Amino acid sequence: MKVLLTGAGGFIGRHVLDALDKQGIETIAVGRRKPDTWSGGVFEVADLLEIDDFDAFAGKIGATHLLHLAWYAEHGKYWNSPLNLRWSEATTRLVEAFCKAGGRQVVIAGTCAEYDWSYGFCREAETPIEPATLYGSAKDATRRLAIAICREHGVPCAWGRIFLTYGIGEAPQRLVPALADVFRGERDPFAIDKDCFRDFLHVADLAAAFTALLTGGANGVYNISSGEPVRLGDVVGWIAGILDGDAERVLRLTSGRPGQPPLLVGENRKLKELGWRPAITMQQGLRELIARNTHGHAHMPRMFG
Repeated sequence: MKVLLTGAGGFIGRHVLDALDKQGIETIAVGRRKPDTWSGGVFEVADLLEIDDFDAFAGKIGATHLLHLAWYAEHGKYWNSPLNLRWSEATTRLVEAFCKAGGRQVVIAGTCAEYDWSYGFCREAETPIEPATLYGSAKDATRRLAIAICREHGVPCAWGRIFLTYGIGEAPQRLVPALADVFRGERDPFAIDKDCFRDFLHVADLAAAFTALLTGGANGVYNISSGEPVRLGDVVGWIAGILDGDAERVLRLTSGRPGQPPLLVGENRKLKELGWRPAITMQQGLRELIARNTHGHAHMPRMFG
């Protein structure tokens, strides 16, 4: 097995790279720049949005497996960015070239934003696909095209729909690190929808899930989720407790935002059938994350693949 990994410098990609390395899987990572945390291995400098000849690129790499994570993901901007369209095109061109070059397995990162969130509990084969953003629409269109391309070449294609991820290296503006900053006194409290339930998965468990899809010959759509709804007010309370803060500083500000579903959780039965199980509870993950950031008192830099 020789894996071509895109997005290795991103929040998720760095953890996936670590998971592949621990299993001794030969990996060629691709990105615009080598991550600061890079510890060795093969890194190919390439901007997937600027490649003219994907056939030559895929032929040179010579990978048997493709794990494609790279996409535009700048916090607060990616939901309706026109860059989503460029990433859709680059992804389908990469998948086609990889299949033509003799690739044997494709795994691609999708998103829970492909679903109609009004249904709350998302099942791969039952919940309607009705994206509310350009990001979700571009991912959905890419899924359809990538699976069709792979079908034409007889190559299995697993599409992993990611729900809410947290852990070491995420952008400081995201919910968990932002709440930690509130209770450290480093930012002002902000309102959240405390009575909404969400599906959180630690990034290490997410990386293990992508590895399971890659090594298990998976084909089709898989939710990558904890399967456990967590109340946002409880997340506030856990983080406040770890940092000896007053949860009411945030909870008293809460107010419902229009369009936010009261429940968003993904069934993960299909993924579990591959032998995967989440290993880190959210309370465990929060303690680890906050302890690391408190001792270093700095967030890891955010990078993109």
